[in-house]
Amino acid sequence: MLTILIAEDNDGMATMLMSALRAEGYEVTWARDGREAVQRLRAQKFDLVVTDLKLPYKGGLDILQTAKDQNSLLPVIVMTAHGTIETAVKAVKDGAYDFLTKPFDPDHLLLVIGRALEKQRLITENLLLKEEAASQSGLPRIIGKHPRVLAVIDQITKVAASRTTVLLLGESGTGKELFARALHGLSPRREGSFVAINCAAIPKELLESELFGHERGSFTGATDRRIGKFELADHGTIFLDEIGDLDLGLQAKLLRVLEGEEFCRVGGTARVKIDVRVVAATNKDLRAAIAQQCFREDLFFRLSVVPITVPPLRDRREDIPALVAYFLAHYCRELKRPLKTLSESARQVMIHHPWTGNIRELQNCIERAVILTDSDVIEEEHLGIRQQELGEIHAREIPLEGTLHEVSAAATRMAETRMIRKVLKSTGGNKSRAAQLLGVSYKTLLTKIKDYKIERSHSSSSSDPVEVIPPAA
Repeated sequence: MLTILIAEDNDGMATMLMSALRAEGYEVTWARDGREAVQRLRAQKFDLVVTDLKLPYKGGLDILQTAKDQNSLLPVIVMTAHGTIETAVKAVKDGAYDFLTKPFDPDHLLLVIGRALEKQRLITENLLLKEEAASQSGLPRIIGKHPRVLAVIDQITKVAASRTTVLLLGESGTGKELFARALHGLSPRREGSFVAINCAAIPKELLESELFGHERGSFTGATDRRIGKFELADHGTIFLDEIGDLDLGLQAKLLRVLEGEEFCRVGGTARVKIDVRVVAATNKDLRAAIAQQCFREDLFFRLSVVPITVPPLRDRREDIPALVAYFLAHYCRELKRPLKTLSESARQVMIHHPWTGNIRELQNCIERAVILTDSDVIEEEHLGIRQQELGEIHAREIPLEGTLHEVSAAATRMAETRMIRKVLKSTGGNKSRAAQLLGVSYKTLLTKIKDYKIERSHSSSSSDPVEVIPPAA
């Protein structure tokens, strides 16, 4: 329900206005003088203000200034008597949406209010360059029936109706933003804005302004006031991607915003109230970052009220055919090509590829294949995936069983084995040079070669024994 503040010292006029507005479904708050109106603006959120120009203690221009300090997009309609029209015109120049001369027809006021709210909505959408929102179902593009994906959908469905902060965890490219949009689409805030910002993509010197906005003259180049992402997301959802890359100073300010639901723009002193649902995401281990004093523990607990882990694509291979079919249809339609299919060998390559870049890598692979394939059938050579690498990597996938220490040790062993093979091959088997390139001692390299059972044969073509490294099995 949209909320409107009425600032009017005449009881009869105020009663008439509140009755007309409530009949149209608005929630109305009445301030009997300018001082009370300013206090209410600073204490709570409103979608529109209707104020008389002349009021006790503080006038309509003071209320206008306070409203714009709180939210520069907040529409303000000024009511005025005939003798103060010049002042009312000045109010419009200062940012008021319109002015009405008393007496006026309540229906005319309702018409002006409707136009003001619609203009505010359009301005907000233009500022966001808003994409088409998720459908009412909330899950229009989530492809997959793997139990881990269904578990994520179930968690999102359960938490969507609340205001609870959600932390999405998972590797890059797994679709965390898609799940965040689904969460927004399922929530009561679906009619509000979904605002996404990548905390790692913006220099830390500019990120505070992007998040919270700035006042004119607050720094070099700040020629106008700017509305930040939090203000644009008011009554909606803000998605803070790559939250693990947020600067420690901004982490402290974000924590205060989450706890107090208000902030000051850069270079400003006015407190801006917000009503925003926060969804954050990261591919980093935040607990490890806390141990390294790179991430605030209190912010972690505030963000991770409901942590949800999005599985990597390699753990849900059963979903790959459905994802391939979806992206094939999408890019053939977008590029105006006949619908293409995969050959059986290409399909097998897609299913068994490790997809270290997850769904984003698969999506790029399909887009490239649709562009480069002239025929209606995509063969494995059109995918751009090196089958020789594929066999090596797939055979050596990290087993996700056992304790965390055992999994970590297995991953380290696999990575070091592959790195040693690669460097020894590049040095022609010269272990001294390989040890230098790897940054380890000669003895350490020999120990790892022995422990990892890296096969070798000897030759006398080098100053130290040369190992001929065969391809990994």
